[in-house]
Amino acid sequence: MPETSPDPLDARLAVLKERARRIAREQQAAPSDQQIEILVFQLAWENYAVETSFAREVFPLDDLTPIPCTPAFILGVINLRGELCPVIDLKRLFGLPEQGLANATSAVILKSATMEFGILADVIVGVRSLALGEIQPPPATLTGINATFLRGVSADRTVVLDAASLLAHPMIVVNQQVE
Repeated sequence: MPETSPDPLDARLAVLKERARRIAREQQAAPSDQQIEILVFQLAWENYAVETSFAREVFPLDDLTPIPCTPAFILGVINLRGELCPVIDLKRLFGLPEQGLANATSAVILKSATMEFGILADVIVGVRSLALGEIQPPPATLTGINATFLRGVSADRTVVLDAASLLAHPMIVVNQQVE
């Protein structure tokens, strides 16, 4: 009996089935009972959160000093117990609508080993635990936010930001030298 060459369509289907099985195994292996603690706040009437391990504190915005010649998303600096701390507006950074409370009174101070800044918050909702398995990929309808800055969305539609990516992103660093 003459040998027939394998059908290329069958080979592609086999590869796709194996890929689907591998992805399913990876999702099942995710530790769904592992918890993270998040700080939830509102921007433009939507709930956002960051891991508390990156949140230094929530600080009142009493005296915000604007800084000229900086990107529009940098609102200014605050005096954080003798240290200057920049405050950014995620609504402007992400291209969200400029609606929400007009008198935001708090900044969530994010900190890593190399960077520290505050993010404007319309309302601080609180701190809670969230199971890692509860975080789903962001829906395609979530527009304006660079996927680099997202960990995902919780079941109650809280957008969980990737604070590590925010703190390390070169777009946030303003490093221009005047000659």
